[in-house]
Order: sequence, then C-alpha cells, then structure tokens
Amino acid sequence: MNTTTEFLDKTHEPLLQSWVESANNPRSDFPIQNLPFGRFRTSSNDPWRIGIAIGDHVLDLLSAGVCKDIDINTLMSIPKHERKNLRQALSLGLAVGSDHKEIWSKHLYLQNEVILGLPCVIRDYTDFYIGIHHATAVGKIFRPDNPLLPNYQWIPIGYHGRASSIQVSGHMFKRPWGQTKSLENDQPILTPTQKLDFELELGVIISHNNDIGESIIIDNAEDHIFGLTLFNDWSARDFQAWEYQPLGPFLSKNFASTISPWMVTLEALEPYRSPFIRQKDHPEPLSYLQSKSNQIRGSIEINIEVSLQTQKMKSLGDSPEIISKSNFSDAAYWTLAQLVTHHTIGGCNLSTGDLLGTGTLSGSSTQSAGSLLELSENGKKPIKLKNGEERSFLEDGDEIIFEGFCEKEGFRKIGFGKCRSTVLPSNSRS
Repeated sequence: MNTTTEFLDKTHEPLLQSWVESANNPRSDFPIQNLPFGRFRTSSNDPWRIGIAIGDHVLDLLSAGVCKDIDINTLMSIPKHERKNLRQALSLGLAVGSDHKEIWSKHLYLQNEVILGLPCVIRDYTDFYIGIHHATAVGKIFRPDNPLLPNYQWIPIGYHGRASSIQVSGHMFKRPWGQTKSLENDQPILTPTQKLDFELELGVIISHNNDIGESIIIDNAEDHIFGLTLFNDWSARDFQAWEYQPLGPFLSKNFASTISPWMVTLEALEPYRSPFIRQKDHPEPLSYLQSKSNQIRGSIEINIEVSLQTQKMKSLGDSPEIISKSNFSDAAYWTLAQLVTHHTIGGCNLSTGDLLGTGTLSGSSTQSAGSLLELSENGKKPIKLKNGEERSFLEDGDEIIFEGFCEKEGFRKIGFGKCRSTVLPSNSRS
C-alpha cells in the first residue's frame, strides 16, 4: 500500500488552478487543492450558511446549488464516498474553464467581509493527551523521578471537557478566577490565575455517529472523521496544579477554548500522510489499536506555529513574534484512528460535530514546545522577546495566534487559516 498515490485523485494535482484568482497565490492557505468547510453569515441577524474557503473568498454552497443541506452537521454526516464526490464536484466547479464560474461567482464573499463562526455545531468535547514530548516535559517539572506514567504507553489518555466555552478564532476572553494553593499557605485562595497558558493542539471533528454500545474498529475509524482544525485549549496552570488530583482538570480548563473556523478534510490531507512509527523500546499497542493501514499511513505531516503579540507590540505596530514551531507527526504518540477507536471501545456513541482535542503537540526540542509551561520551565526561565519583553505566562492584552500548514515536494501547500484570541483582564469581584 502506497502512502500517497493510492488515495490521491485529480483534486490533488499541484498544477490545478482556480478561476478564483486569489486561490492561485502560492502564499494562500486555501488553494483549490484544499477546499475546507465552515460556517459564515453576512450579518449578526442572518442564519449561518455552509461555506468553503477558496483563496480569500468563501463560497455559499446552498445558494450556489452545490448542496441541499442548510445545516453543516447534516452535510458532515453523509457517507465518506459522498463526501469524496462532493469534493470532486467542488474542485471541478472552481477550476479554470469550469461552466459553473458564471453562477458560482455570484455567491462568493470576501472572508474579511463576513462573520466566520464555529465550523460546526460542537456537541461534545474530549481532550486527549497524545503529545509525548509535552507529557514527558510536564512530567519532569512535577514528577522528576517518574515523568511519564506507565499507562501512557498503553492508553490514549483523555478527559471530557466543556463544549459550551469553545469559541471561534478572533474572540477575546477574560482572565478566569479560581482556587490555588501555595506550599507556604495552609489554605487555598480565590484569585485570578497568575499562570495563564496556551496549549497548541489540533481539533478532530467527527463526521457521523456510531450507535451506543457499538465500538468503531480501527480500520473504519477514519471514516468517522470529517476533518481537522487548529485548537487552543487555554489553561490556568496554578488552578490545574491544585485541582487535578484525583479527577483531572476542571476550572483550569473550562473557561475558554479557541478553534479555527475552517475544517480541513482528511481527503485534502492525503498527500501529507506518513507512517506511524513507535520508538523501538516502546511496546506495541494492544491489538484493537493496531492495523496495517494505520502503521503505513496513520500519521500526517502538519506544521504548526505559535505567535505572540503583546499589548506593547500592538501599540507600536509590531508584528506578532513566532515563539514555537512544531509538527503533528513528530509530536503525536497516537494516531487519529486510535483516538476514535479507543474512545468507543467501551460503547461510547460519538455524534456528528463532536470534537476530539489532541492535547498539546510539543516537538522534541525546547523551541518546539507547545505551551509556556514548557517554554519557561514553569516560570523559572522566562522567554525573551525581540523587543525586550519577557513572558513566563500570559499577561492581559496578549494575543496568541496559531497557524498550520502542510507542504511536500510535488504537491501544493495547503493551510488551516489562523486560530487567534486575546486575553482580557479578569472581572472585578468587589
């Protein structure tokens, strides 16, 4: 089985051009080879519409007559072969020389002139912990003698998160309040977090459900994945250290998460597949988490970058500064298929629009760490920015921006857009 050619078609042709001129710009995240799905509206009073990103525009699929669904979750739930047919129809319709240009061009909107929403209705949210370099680095901070717990090599660790506080890129959120306790004090205190952090993740969006009590075998797992997004699972590290035992995160995670507005489909990501390889001294997963296809092409080469723009930088007109670069394939200890299979092995029913967070995707080097907890070693070594500012954790007015892209020789570079949000001061409790 070949990791690329067997699953490729004309939609992946690198020389394919669109009559939407901005899509042909090599710097665009959204060339015709991408075609990610999302939701948009032209005003706050209008209903959400289904759109695809093409260059710097969005195409209204319903008005253009491409689909009959008015709800994107309904469209997402169609079988995999129908999703593939839809992608091929969109590619043909947007390609240079298409007969659809005259009609479809009337239903194009500039992305910067519409409101982009959550990419779908998110039903439930599970956050995994598949970044082995992150798990090891954080373990060294809090458990230097036992950084990686023994179950990590056997179970895709995860917890159920809060879907209601997931917001689309561009939002602002207030610094949260919660409990924390220092070693010097006998009692905890209620305070705004002093250790606000970002977490560099990908979001996995479920396409169609499985019945309760019916697990999804690993060979069918990716049929239940619609696409991927960028995802920032904000964390209050001081709250987390106090509350996470014995049941895991609560207030340290439920105040805000940020997701990018576009779902890049697995079909678009096919050229960037790579083998899933475990370290030689690590055990092989249990049999239900293994398959030949998963070993040959279970990983995906996705580059992810984190930028920080402080309030001072904004006031001086300075651009955001990249503070970390990572790669999904290098960071992930488990594959997407393994996450879906393990999530359902006990009979849990996933639903269309469910979100699976990957957990923090830190790379193997210090410069590729996916959180300030790692970059600053829990505040012991603040990172230094080019303008002289330092950060151990985030301050009010700071904006974090994620960007992701795939590139490979012989194929067109595609991107995920941006996932950005800004920290506001906490509410007063007086």
